[in-house]
Amino acid sequence: MEEKKKTELKIINMADVQEEEVEWLLYPLIPFGKVTIIQGDPGEGKTTLALQVIAKLTRGEAVLPFDEPGAGIESKEEAESDRQPVNVLYQTAEDGLGDTIKPRLNAAGADCSRVLVIDDKEKALTMMDSRLEEAIIETGARLVVLDPIQGYLGADVDMHRANEIRPVMKRISTLAEKYHCAIVLIGHMNKASGGKSSYRGLGSIDFQAAARSVLIVGRIKDDPEIRVVCQVKSSLAPEAKPIAFRLDKQTGFEWTGEYDINVDDLLSGDCRGQKSKSAKEFLKEILVDGQMACKDIEEEAKDRGIRKKTLWNAKKELNVDSIKIGNQWYWTL
Repeated sequence: MEEKKKTELKIINMADVQEEEVEWLLYPLIPFGKVTIIQGDPGEGKTTLALQVIAKLTRGEAVLPFDEPGAGIESKEEAESDRQPVNVLYQTAEDGLGDTIKPRLNAAGADCSRVLVIDDKEKALTMMDSRLEEAIIETGARLVVLDPIQGYLGADVDMHRANEIRPVMKRISTLAEKYHCAIVLIGHMNKASGGKSSYRGLGSIDFQAAARSVLIVGRIKDDPEIRVVCQVKSSLAPEAKPIAFRLDKQTGFEWTGEYDINVDDLLSGDCRGQKSKSAKEFLKEILVDGQMACKDIEEEAKDRGIRKKTLWNAKKELNVDSIKIGNQWYWTL
């Protein structure tokens, strides 16, 4: 019997490791060279969000209208000068390209010549498929989106078994690092109610363990046109504050700014939109008799436990006007 060949032992000395600065596709939500997961219940706007991001990237435009400098970028002007249109690989296992994805990309203003898709009609694509790496090389894609996760695991992979998920996530993480592209996996939440958000992710917890950033998209119960993006894991930067966007038939997609809610409330339905609703009711009450100084409104709101950001979001939602009289600002309905 032949003796089994031993694996050569290789030791890495940390003194020899070069420090590297993390680069970002979208700070602090989507890093280059890593895997990001976007999760949410069906119909909450995950794919819409992804397509909006893709559209902006293909045109070299800012994804968020209120982008904050970060990760080595000192100013918004520097961020603008660094932006260049990029190619994107987008794979969907749920929607038709011609009747669903292309119209939505066009509506979002995407440069469709920069959105590439691997033709997998004859053979289903998986995360372990060599065609994925070949496509990244050929297209030079800086962003790869697989929508949804379970559509690209392969028939032999049980997404609830850690020993089967780990090599798949290792493979996809290696591709992201090797080609310094951002890989985004979109997944549905499971149907469990209550409990921590980390345990509502579909399948093994190893999905979230392998990702460096995890985002959850949810709908505000009291205002269903408003959806919120909460970052529940951020291994490479401080967690982003929840950000809201509006979806309606008249105006389509519109970012509305930060939103005062935590992820467990967003998912469970507890207090969904209640803070925003309370702030709106407060403004209607305090301004019913006419204009009032902004600083006095903010002080009264603070006494009632309403955060400044929530107050200003409510102001925007109610179209409250700001009027400057002398050196002081006043609000009026």
